[in-house]
Amino acid sequence: MASWLGGLGSGLGQSLGQVGGSLSSLTGQISSFTKDILLEGAEEVGDAATELHMSNSRFREIEIINAAQKSENERLKKVCSDLEEKHEAAELQIKQLSVEYRNQLQQKEVEISHLKARQNALQEQLQKLQTAAQSAQLGGGVSQPATTSASFVPVVRHSSGFEGDDMDFGDIIWSQQEINRLSNEVSRLESEVDHWKQIAQSSKVQGANDAEQSEICKLQNIIKELKQNLSREIDEHQHELSVLQDAHRQKLIEISRRHREELSEYEERIEELENQLQQDGVSTDAMVDSKISEQEKTAQNLEGGKADNLQTIKDLEDEIRKLNQKLSSTKEENKILLKEQELLKVEKIQLTQELESLKSDFSMLQSSVAEQGALLKEQEKSQSKTPLPEDVVSLQQALLEAEREIARLSSLSQADNPVYMAEDVQAFTLDLQVLKEENLKLRNEKEELEKELLNAQCKNENIISAYTEDQNSELRQLKQDLERKEHELNESIAERETLIAELEELDKQNQEATQHMITLKEKLSRQHIETDGITKQLKFDIDVERKKVAKLEMEKMETIKELDTQKEKLSQCSYALNDLHISKQQLQDNVRNLQEQLKKAQDCNLHNKKEIRELQQRLKEREEELSLSLSKLATDVLEQASSHSSQDLILKEREAEIVKLQNKQLENKQLNEDLEKSLSDLKTENGKLIAAFEELKQELNDTISEKNKVCLEKDTVVEALKLEKRHLETELSQAEKQLFEQAHKYEQTIEELSNARSMDTTALQLEHERLVKLNQEKDFKIAELKRGMEQMEVDHQETKEMLTTSLGGQKQLTELIKEKEEFIERLKNQASQVKQELEEHREVSRKQDVLKQNLEEKDKSLAIMKEENNHLKEEIERFKDQQSRATPVVEPKTLDIIIELESEVTQLKVIKNNLEEEIEVHKKTIEDQNQKTVQLQQSLQEQRKEIDESKFQCEQMNVTHERLSLEKDEEIKNLQKTIEQIKTQLHKERQVIQTDSTDLFQETKVQTLNGENGNEKHDLSKAEIERLVKGIKEREMEIKLLNEKNVSLSQQIDQLSKDEVGKLTRIIQEKDLEIQALSARVSSASYRQDVLGLQQQLQAYVMEREQVLAVLSEKTRENSQLKTEYHKIMDMVAAKEAALVRLQEENQKLSNRFENSSQDMFRETIQNLSRIIREKDIEIDALSQKCQTLLTVLQTSSTGTDNGSGGVNSNQFEELLQERDKLKQQVKKMEEWKQQVITTVQNMQHESAHLQEELQKLQAQISVESDSNSKLQVDYNGLIQSYEQNEKKLRSFSQELAQVQHTIGQLHNTKDLLLGKLDLVTPSVTMASIISQPSVVQSSTPEVLSDESKLLQKELEQLKKKLQEKDSTIRTLQENNQRLSDSVATASEFERRSQEETDSEMKQIREKHDVLQKSLREKDILIKSKSDQLLSVSENLSNKENENELLKQAVTNLKERNLILEMDIRKLKEENEKIVVRCREKETEFRALQETNMQFSMMLKEKEFESHSMKEKALAFEKLLKEKEQGKTGELNQLLNEVKSMQEKAATFQQERDQVMVALKQKQMESSALQNEIQHLHEKEQRLNQELERLRNHLIEMEDSYTREALAAEDRETKLRKKVSVLEEKLVSSSTAVENASHQANLQVESLQDQLNLVSKQRDETVLQLAISQDQVKQYALSLTNLQMVLEQFQQEEKAMYSAELEKHQKETAEWKKKAQNLEEKVASLQENLEEANAALDAASRLTEQLDVKEEQIEELKREGEIRREMLEDVQNKLMNLINSTEGKVDKLLMRNLFIGHFHTPKNKRNEVLRLMGSILGMKKEELDQLLSEDQRGVTRWVTGWLGGGTGSKSVPSTPLRPTHQTGFNSSFSELFVKFLETESCPSLPPPKLSVHDMKPLGAAGTGKTSSTPSSSQIPDSGVSGISRRPDANPFLAPRSAAVPLITPASTSGHLLMKPISDALPTFTPLPVSPDASAGAVLKDLLKQ
Repeated sequence: MASWLGGLGSGLGQSLGQVGGSLSSLTGQISSFTKDILLEGAEEVGDAATELHMSNSRFREIEIINAAQKSENERLKKVCSDLEEKHEAAELQIKQLSVEYRNQLQQKEVEISHLKARQNALQEQLQKLQTAAQSAQLGGGVSQPATTSASFVPVVRHSSGFEGDDMDFGDIIWSQQEINRLSNEVSRLESEVDHWKQIAQSSKVQGANDAEQSEICKLQNIIKELKQNLSREIDEHQHELSVLQDAHRQKLIEISRRHREELSEYEERIEELENQLQQDGVSTDAMVDSKISEQEKTAQNLEGGKADNLQTIKDLEDEIRKLNQKLSSTKEENKILLKEQELLKVEKIQLTQELESLKSDFSMLQSSVAEQGALLKEQEKSQSKTPLPEDVVSLQQALLEAEREIARLSSLSQADNPVYMAEDVQAFTLDLQVLKEENLKLRNEKEELEKELLNAQCKNENIISAYTEDQNSELRQLKQDLERKEHELNESIAERETLIAELEELDKQNQEATQHMITLKEKLSRQHIETDGITKQLKFDIDVERKKVAKLEMEKMETIKELDTQKEKLSQCSYALNDLHISKQQLQDNVRNLQEQLKKAQDCNLHNKKEIRELQQRLKEREEELSLSLSKLATDVLEQASSHSSQDLILKEREAEIVKLQNKQLENKQLNEDLEKSLSDLKTENGKLIAAFEELKQELNDTISEKNKVCLEKDTVVEALKLEKRHLETELSQAEKQLFEQAHKYEQTIEELSNARSMDTTALQLEHERLVKLNQEKDFKIAELKRGMEQMEVDHQETKEMLTTSLGGQKQLTELIKEKEEFIERLKNQASQVKQELEEHREVSRKQDVLKQNLEEKDKSLAIMKEENNHLKEEIERFKDQQSRATPVVEPKTLDIIIELESEVTQLKVIKNNLEEEIEVHKKTIEDQNQKTVQLQQSLQEQRKEIDESKFQCEQMNVTHERLSLEKDEEIKNLQKTIEQIKTQLHKERQVIQTDSTDLFQETKVQTLNGENGNEKHDLSKAEIERLVKGIKEREMEIKLLNEKNVSLSQQIDQLSKDEVGKLTRIIQEKDLEIQALSARVSSASYRQDVLGLQQQLQAYVMEREQVLAVLSEKTRENSQLKTEYHKIMDMVAAKEAALVRLQEENQKLSNRFENSSQDMFRETIQNLSRIIREKDIEIDALSQKCQTLLTVLQTSSTGTDNGSGGVNSNQFEELLQERDKLKQQVKKMEEWKQQVITTVQNMQHESAHLQEELQKLQAQISVESDSNSKLQVDYNGLIQSYEQNEKKLRSFSQELAQVQHTIGQLHNTKDLLLGKLDLVTPSVTMASIISQPSVVQSSTPEVLSDESKLLQKELEQLKKKLQEKDSTIRTLQENNQRLSDSVATASEFERRSQEETDSEMKQIREKHDVLQKSLREKDILIKSKSDQLLSVSENLSNKENENELLKQAVTNLKERNLILEMDIRKLKEENEKIVVRCREKETEFRALQETNMQFSMMLKEKEFESHSMKEKALAFEKLLKEKEQGKTGELNQLLNEVKSMQEKAATFQQERDQVMVALKQKQMESSALQNEIQHLHEKEQRLNQELERLRNHLIEMEDSYTREALAAEDRETKLRKKVSVLEEKLVSSSTAVENASHQANLQVESLQDQLNLVSKQRDETVLQLAISQDQVKQYALSLTNLQMVLEQFQQEEKAMYSAELEKHQKETAEWKKKAQNLEEKVASLQENLEEANAALDAASRLTEQLDVKEEQIEELKREGEIRREMLEDVQNKLMNLINSTEGKVDKLLMRNLFIGHFHTPKNKRNEVLRLMGSILGMKKEELDQLLSEDQRGVTRWVTGWLGGGTGSKSVPSTPLRPTHQTGFNSSFSELFVKFLETESCPSLPPPKLSVHDMKPLGAAGTGKTSSTPSSSQIPDSGVSGISRRPDANPFLAPRSAAVPLITPASTSGHLLMKPISDALPTFTPLPVSPDASAGAVLKDLLKQ
């Protein structure tokens, strides 16, 4: 079932998923459609024809989409219809299955109730049999033979008790509790349903979120798990039920087998008794007087016995009152369980005592009764023994029942089951009521007996007076009596022998009792010893456990201490680890930052160097050009010296200016040098930082706080360096700009000079004037630049000072702040972690506490149950010991108790398993919740990230838009400027340039417009951003192209050849003329107007563009808002649809339930009516069978007369037995038939489950119902008429029966002897049962009437009337039967009286004797029959009352439930109506929203069309402008008109398309609505057809059943008539037979009277012997009772002792067990803590291992650091030595080269060489100028004199001279110097290449000399050859000596950063060398450090 439902649910889920997918695809299509419509504007083309084509194609596409959507809609409709069919099929299957399961459950419940009723009946029968056996063993010893065994039990038979279906009180109460429980479950489930409804509604309001969907999925999973659990539990319950049923069947089989065996034994016994009766002879005696006297004595004895009986009855009543008091006390004491046990035990002891006293009294009574029986036996003819008084027997039974109830109470109270306490109380109350009723009945019976005694005494007196007359007739009878008495004498002799045997048996029993006493004592002593041993063991165990507890507590304390220490260690380790990790990370970050900064600095340096080189090259080129020009000028000047003296002056001035410029260049160079110095400073500072970094690494282990400070210092230093770098970069850029400007100026001057050379003197003059002006401007600029430089220097110094001052304060502050921040962050992290852990621990602890509490409760309950089991086992053993000797009655009870205990144990196991499963489920839920929280956190983080990303993207987009707009504005301005410049420059080229610029401008404009439209239209995705970037790049390219064009134009203008100067002048003159003409034109109005018009158009276009952009932005916003609203609406609609579907399903379920309940009620009423009719038929059959029994009795009486008196009795007895068996068989058959009927009804119910769904739709078909009801009423009227006819026939038949009975009564007067025996016993019993049945029928008439249909009420009332009429007929028949029996009795009495009157004169004395005997017999028979009747009636009454009460309770419950259901249904209907109203409102809203959406889309399309038209207008305007320039206005107007017409057509087309779309959607909506209506109509038609067919079938079935019943009634009538005829014939034959028998009887009486006299003598002798034996029996009985009293007292004392000791021990053991459990729990918790501690220790050990590894690594690093320190110290020492040695020394080679260069230079330039030498030697400019100005010869002379003959020094390096050096004196110094540098820069030898492994620190090299090339570590790693690195050197420096290293000491030292990271990673950036600095400068820098 569960799997089927799961499959169904999965199928539904798949189908719903398909629907959701199709919906999502629909929404996707709609969104894509809207996007396509929005994107139409971007794709439309300017041309009208193409636009028309596009619109047509778009229209076709829309039509295709429409067709696709239609097909999609149809497919969706099909899917929906399929799903609906599936849903209906699934609902039908579910309903069928539920109905089948309900029916099965009902069957099972019915079977269980039947089985329980049978079990209870069998138990009652067994108890009755056992009580009868006890009574027989105690009192029936007189008649039983000696061979009777203990197992043989004579039974008072109650077959109805075995075969009946009577319910037990306990079962009734249990069923009531079950009903209450089920109602509570129903209410709980309804509340859950309401709760889920509320949740569903809240979820509808909230909307379907992703998180909720995940929660729904989880809930669905939970529901599936719960369903699986439910199915599992149901299977387990079914398994338990099957086990119980098997056990019950086995019990039933055993009981039925026992019953059969007992029945067979009884039959054998009856046969033996019959044989004895047949064997008895006839004896007579003539002693009449003695008989009379004896009869008088016996009467007196009987009266005395009756008085004794009355006393005993009073005693019994007193005892019953006591018992009632005790019962009430037990009810009160049920609340306190322990007291109740003790009181019950005390009560049990008292009851046993009272029982024993009662038994003793009873034995006394039995002895007296036996005496009476002995006396009566002599007088009776056929009876062998006297029965006990019936009222005593009834009292005994009542007592036994009371005992049983007390025993059950005690067992229940011992069980201490609080669940059954309420049930027991109810059972006690019911038992009390029953006892009270029985008391009342007994009192009534007593009164009746007293009345009967008085009547009997009166009758005796009458009879004695009558018998004096009838002595003659009695003489004959006395003879016959004598013959009988002889037989009785023989019997008395046999009885005497049996008495002797019984006495022997009593002796044996006495001996056995004494032996049993001894064995009991021995057992008790053994038990005492065993209990002592157990107590000792328990005490020893307790001591051991105490010791264990103490040890455990000690261990716990130690473990707690260890845990604390380990936790402290752990926390310390974790802190240390965290600190180490943080410091490591910080150091790594710092290292990375430093490396990055170094890389950046190196890159910057490289860039700077490259730029400097380029500038130097440019300077060199310009210097060369200047020198060439100067030389040319000098030659020209020398040639023209004579003619141009003025020009010399100018040249001198220019030379002076050139000198100034060179000075400025030198100053610039000095600035560059300063920059290089600052770079070297930066490098040194970097070195310092690296050293500090190494120190930090060394100080890692010492202090963690210092690390943070150092890091902060480094950060601040880096920031300062960055600031300095920025300043330097700004300075460099300024210098570059200055140099660039100077270069431009030089180029201009050179061009001017070249022009001047070619030009004439006039041109030269003009140029001269220009040059003068230019020079002045340049002077001004130079002055400004100098000021700027000074300001920059001042600012630089100020910033340096500020940095130095602020660094100190900042370092401290930042250190403090960072320390605090880190501390706060740590604390926050720790606090948050601690909080989270605390919360988790709290949750876990709560759950653990709950689970622990549950486990403790379960353990306690288990312990209690175990103790109870032990108690019960011990008590069972005691009961076995007590009752093994007494009776085997308790065995089934003990078996029941054991079975109950086993069932309880199994239940407890099941509960335990369930609890374990619940615990597992709780754990799973906890894990699921944790996972959920983690998932939610992750999803939250992801959402936050997404939000941040989206924000960031939005910001970026905004920035890019702003930037784009700014760039575009700038571009437009630049373009306008360029256009204006070009216009002013050239008139011819103006048109071309204008067209190009306008084209470009328009293109850019269009592109910008399109780009902006695109940006606003589309969502700003990455692809679109890339497109924007591409557009920007393209525009940049266009700007570059325009700039290049401008440059090319300027170059073309500049590169006009010198030959074309004249042409150009002419052209210029022409242009001047044109310019004048243009100016004239400009002054004219038309040109100005054109210009103004163009400007206005431009402004208008700008305005339009802005408006379009604004409109587009607004539209995009509106579109986005509409999209969001549309999505929201779609979500809302989806949610509402889901809610609608749910509500519809719930309504359908509720309506199904309601209709099912109403139909079930209707069917139940019909079934009840049919059952009542069948019961009436059964009663009619019973009456007919009773008639048959009467006929058989008559037949037997007629046939019995022929066989004689003895034979008649035996035959009658056998026939009666046969009749009883037949009745039993018939009852069985009736029961089988009843079961068949029940099964058929159940089958009908199964079949009707299919028809229930058709009945659901009856509410919609009131008209059809009315027709069917009218037809049914007509049929019912016909049936009622037929029934009335049948009743008339029955009445006629009853009248005939009454006539027959009158004839039987007349014939019955002849049968004195036959009717006086045991003939009326069975009819009376049957009469009682028949009388009880109609009362049951009356009480069991159904009170349940459904208030739904009035027609059903009318039918029920008619049926009630019929039932009442039937009941009245049955009552009349019963009254007729009673009259028959009374008439028979009266007829017999009349016959007797007539006979007595006829023979009164002859036989008065004899007849007195006979009448006394007859009266005694009749009284005994009457007492027996009435007692049996009373018992049966009382039992039936009690059962039927209980059943009535149960039925009433069930009816009331059903009514209440029905009312509740009706209320719920009304509420649900109201809710349904409300929901329908809401749905309609929502649908209307949805339609309105759809319409508004359509309108919005229309508006959008119109707006888009307008924007498109605006664009087209703009394009048209642009075209107009072009055509105006070309003079084509007419064509433009035509084009504009065409465009307008095309636009109008397009607008009309779009409007038509929109209208078509709207109409299509409306038609789709209408078609869907119509289809839904058609489906509803089809469903209604199907339902109506199904209901019509069902009603037809029902009518046909009803007609068939009524015809069958009519036929059966007619058959019965014919059978009964035949029987009546047979009875009449038999009556006639029996009357003749009776007459013959009476004649023969008179003859036999005379012979019997003679034999009586002889028998009387023998009787006297036997009486004497009997009296002696009875005295002996009394003595034995007294001794036995005394022994039993002593034994019981002894047992009670011992029991009290043992129970007290046992309770003490049990309490102690329970306490110690509790303590042990607590200790075990503590131990378990400690073990868990230990395990956690061990885990923590393991983690700590791992951490310590890791720490050790890290410490080892740190030590290794320390060692490396120390090694590196030593290396550094060595290198520093060597450096210091080098500095000391090289300080104050000058490079010889340098000086030699300078000296030689001095002599090689011409005399004019030697001052420059001397200045250079002075600068190298460190002399100031002023000193040098003074020396040079004082006397030029002085220095040279001193030099020549100082260097005397040192011209041929051998130390000059081999610098080979080129051939140009031969004419060196003529060439300039600068040329020579450049050549010298070139020669020096070329290396003589390649640099040595060394591997990384061969590199050694400087200290390790023995010589201390290194090559002038970079170190071996740099060359291979850098990847740059020495040749490429060489040009970096300063041109003013000579090659270095081998002693001076090229790199700073830090590079060659073993620094960590400069070494490769590993052998596998050789590539790294080397420390940059300062090649431009001289050795002296380097040394000075080092010294400064």
